[in-house]
Amino acid sequence: MIHGYIPPHRFLPYLSWTEISALPDRENTVIVLPVGAIEQHGPHLPCSVDSVISSGVLGKALEKLPADIRALGLAPITYGKSDEHLHFPGTMTLTGPTLLATITEIGESVYRAGFRKLLLANGHGGQPQVLEMAARELRLRHGDFVIVPYHVSRLPNSSGQYISDQERKLAMHAGHSETALMLALAPDTVHMERAVANFPPPFPSKILSGDGRPACAWTARDFGPSGVIGDPLSATREQGEDILDTLSDSWVQAITDLFHMQWVVREVPSWGYGHQQGHIQQTL
Repeated sequence: MIHGYIPPHRFLPYLSWTEISALPDRENTVIVLPVGAIEQHGPHLPCSVDSVISSGVLGKALEKLPADIRALGLAPITYGKSDEHLHFPGTMTLTGPTLLATITEIGESVYRAGFRKLLLANGHGGQPQVLEMAARELRLRHGDFVIVPYHVSRLPNSSGQYISDQERKLAMHAGHSETALMLALAPDTVHMERAVANFPPPFPSKILSGDGRPACAWTARDFGPSGVIGDPLSATREQGEDILDTLSDSWVQAITDLFHMQWVVREVPSWGYGHQQGHIQQTL
């Protein structure tokens, strides 16, 4: 079945429409939408990394969530905006407008079903701006809709104790943490014998980049032929299980907070969002 890492009893698509209509307290129930990508992650990891991690971490959190905290998961969006990796076979990329429209239309469906809290759990570093734009657009349309776009790995977790200073400063893709998490979530897809370490050169301008990360636009092939931007060599399954456990604990707290929180409710202006957009375009 299609629930993947999300526990079946927390999987919204397994409910009938009448069951969804009868759910109590839909306005506070948190709907979780993992958003991933299918893109190269070096020779040692599968192209599904971002989709596996986003759905795996949030699935683990939903599994741990206390029964009285109402939250349900959706099937993940497994394709993302991955054009920085399109030079490598296996990368499947959507354009920004396509991903924006997809998230916005799913959000509209969530709202029509009576839910008012949506968590966009992003697993890919190349698309947070798109998720933020979708969230803002949905908020403009619906003054009682709370949409939180957040990167899956940004909550407190134990990954920092396993990485070097260089990894902490410069790693961006297919490095230690992603490799460790994949060893925990999908170990049969990881080939550590193929793993290589590779870092970008520190960015020359200190004022534009204090930690040395590229401040300019980049594509993965700018940093070499492997597609790796980091050091996966010391990653282990045990480390990945610890990272997964601590990270999912943080998401249990975040989902609990979203369930209990109350946010600003405002009226949508009578002239509507579409009129506002047209007015903005005319004034630009």
